[in-house]
Amino acid sequence: MALSDNQKQLQQKLVAYRRELHEHPELSLQEHETTARIKRWLADNGIPILDFPLEVGVIAEIQGELPGPTIAVRADIDALPIREETKVDFVSKNDGIMHACGHDFHTASIIGAAILLKEKKSQLKGAVRFIFQPAEEIAQGAKVIAQAGALEGVEAIFGMHNKTDLPVGTIGIKEGPLMASVDKFELDVIGVGGHAGIPNNSIDPIVVGGQIVSGLQSIVSRSLSPFHNAVISVTRFQSGNTWNVIPDKAELEGTVRTFQEEARSRIPVLMKRTAEGIAAGYGAEVDFRWYSYLPCVNNNGRFTDVATDAAKDLGYKVVDAAQSPGGEDFAFYQETIPGFFVWMGVDGPQEWHHPAYSLNEDALIVAANYFSHLAVKVLEQWN
Repeated sequence: MALSDNQKQLQQKLVAYRRELHEHPELSLQEHETTARIKRWLADNGIPILDFPLEVGVIAEIQGELPGPTIAVRADIDALPIREETKVDFVSKNDGIMHACGHDFHTASIIGAAILLKEKKSQLKGAVRFIFQPAEEIAQGAKVIAQAGALEGVEAIFGMHNKTDLPVGTIGIKEGPLMASVDKFELDVIGVGGHAGIPNNSIDPIVVGGQIVSGLQSIVSRSLSPFHNAVISVTRFQSGNTWNVIPDKAELEGTVRTFQEEARSRIPVLMKRTAEGIAAGYGAEVDFRWYSYLPCVNNNGRFTDVATDAAKDLGYKVVDAAQSPGGEDFAFYQETIPGFFVWMGVDGPQEWHHPAYSLNEDALIVAANYFSHLAVKVLEQWN
C-alpha cells in the first residue's frame, strides 16, 4: 500500500527511533537510557507524560475531546543478554545485549500510534494511555506497572508481539488462549550414595531420575484430556561429580506450558505423584517444588470483531493467530482488566531470541496505524 507524504515522514521517524533503541539495548529493570529516550521523543511530539512512581518505564496519555472511558496500549522496552550476530549498520553497541525479541520495534511503533492519535484527539471518545513497560523478559514489568497505579481507571488494554513468520501488513487475531502459561519445577531425587562397583549397597538417584523423566512424559498423553494442550520439558538433569562414585542426589528442573487453567492446576499434582511413586519403588525420596511464573495470554472475545475490523479498514490482511507456547507478561494485565493481544507481521529471517533476529521495518507504520485506528474504534463502540 502506497504511503502518503505524511506517512512516509512518520515512517522515517519511527525507523530512526527503532534503530537508536536497537543500538542501545538495556536489560530488564535497567532500562534507564531507554526510558529517557522515550520521554524525550514523546515530549518532542507533544504527547503528555503522566507522573507515576517508576524508576524505569513511561506512561503517557492522549485525552480525547469527547467523554468516554480510558483504554491502554502497551509496548515492552527491555532487551536480552544475547550477543548480536546481525550485519545491520545499527548493531548493538552494548556487548552481549541485544533487542533479539523486537521490543525496539514495539516501542517505536506505539510511539507512532501516540503521534497519530494526538492528531485524532477530536475523534476520541475517551482517553488512550500508553504503557511503555520494562522487564517483560523476566515477567516482572507488568507487576511493576500495576503496583505503580498505572492501570487505575483503565477499562481495557491492547498489545502485540511481532511475528517473524507473518508478512508485513498481516495481523494475526484470535480470541481465547493465545500464549501459554509458563511455570517452572525443581525436583530432587534423594538416594543413597556409594561405590560404583557395589551398586546393590546404594540407591542410585541417577537411575531413579531417569525413570522419573520418562514417567513425566506420559502425563500429557495419559493423564490429561486430549483437548488440553500442554508441554512438560525436563531441561536440566545434574548428578554426581566423579566416575566411580554413585551420588546421593540428582537434581532435575524444567518448565511446563499450558493453555487451560484446569490442566495448569492438575499437572503439578500429577508430577509430584508420579515422581514420588517411581522413587518409592526404588526406596528413594523426592523433594518436588513448583513455581508459578506466568498465566496464559487469554484474549477477551468482546474485542475480536473490532480488532479484526480495524485491520480490514486499513487494508491489512487478517489471519487466524497461531497459538505460541512462549510466555508473555501481558497476561498479568488480563487477570485485572479485559485485554486483547495480536500478532504483527514483520517478515523476519529468524525467530525471537536468535542472535541474528531481524525484521522488516516497513511494519513500523503498519503497527502504528493499526493501534491508533483500533483505539479510535474501541472507544467509538464502547457501551
